[in-house]
Amino acid sequence: MSSKQPAINFGAGPGKIPNEVLRAAQEEFLSYQNMGFSVTELSHRSQAYAEINGNAESNLRKLLNVPVNYNILFVHGGGQGLFSAVAMNLLKPTGTADYAVAGIWSHIAATEAKKYGTINYVFPKPSSSGIIPDEASWSLNPDASYVYYCDNETIQGIEYPFVPDTKGVPLVVDMSSSIMTKKIDVSRFGVIIAAVQKNLGTAGLGIVIIREDLLGRAMDICPSILNFELLSNYASILNTPPVFAVYLFGKVLEWVKSHGGLEAMEEQSKRKSELLYTTIDGSSGFYQNSVPVRNRSKTNVPIRIKNGDEGLEEEFLREAEEKGMYQLKGHSLVGGIRVSLYNAVSYEDLLILIDFM
Repeated sequence: MSSKQPAINFGAGPGKIPNEVLRAAQEEFLSYQNMGFSVTELSHRSQAYAEINGNAESNLRKLLNVPVNYNILFVHGGGQGLFSAVAMNLLKPTGTADYAVAGIWSHIAATEAKKYGTINYVFPKPSSSGIIPDEASWSLNPDASYVYYCDNETIQGIEYPFVPDTKGVPLVVDMSSSIMTKKIDVSRFGVIIAAVQKNLGTAGLGIVIIREDLLGRAMDICPSILNFELLSNYASILNTPPVFAVYLFGKVLEWVKSHGGLEAMEEQSKRKSELLYTTIDGSSGFYQNSVPVRNRSKTNVPIRIKNGDEGLEEEFLREAEEKGMYQLKGHSLVGGIRVSLYNAVSYEDLLILIDFM
């Protein structure tokens, strides 16, 4: 690849970060706000960091229209840490929880939760990948402490076309890969969790949006840094937070605001995914996506070539890299190719891939 040709990152996570954000971070990396030292050296007890923390929280609240009775928390680590945190903070009332397991990430979340209580699978393992059973067939426990699902399964490329009706039981959703790609009614959820490295920044930071009445339920064994009530009481600065990750997260939110907000992100997400799926479906079987149309992800699109011809797929990946397109290899558990269309991946980026295909 020519050194002058910009690379296009189609990776599933860490995902692409807007070039404007990276340039802005680069410009002030050595001297944040002309202080003479880097944001990575900034004290988390300083006024400067309090502003970074507060602005990020405020912008997320505005962009997602988060109601006043919900708290926004910044948590160390990624999704798997949040899987444990959810269970340790919410299982206590009844010791049981319902899990809708449609893919690998919800399976991992349920497996983690089993360490802390009784888990009920609301439907049997789907007979084939990509299927989300009709909600009418779900077996929900009215005494569950919460119901959990993963809105978008990045590995299989599955996205829920609906928000489950839990009949009053708190609903918990992992939106790591779909947050900020579509409008949501936050009031329908008890808790929203997301690791930011897919669509909102860099690795090392998780966010939690939690309804206030669900605070104060943590198990005694819950570590302080994962205790939602403690994090809320200390404005997510109980201990040293991942300062740079919060800073970059805030920069990405500012970028979203300056590019039309959530409405524009949703429009672009639909436009990009429709183009890619149209290309796949119109290839006379050369490219294949086996997920039912209703459940297809708009952000993570797995592709096989000629029923999984690994030789052709390796050739595709090699030639794509030669043309500056990276991280298109499918997850090791499923193989093939995967195209991730997060917000920072522009329509023009996708057109380059489509032209190559």
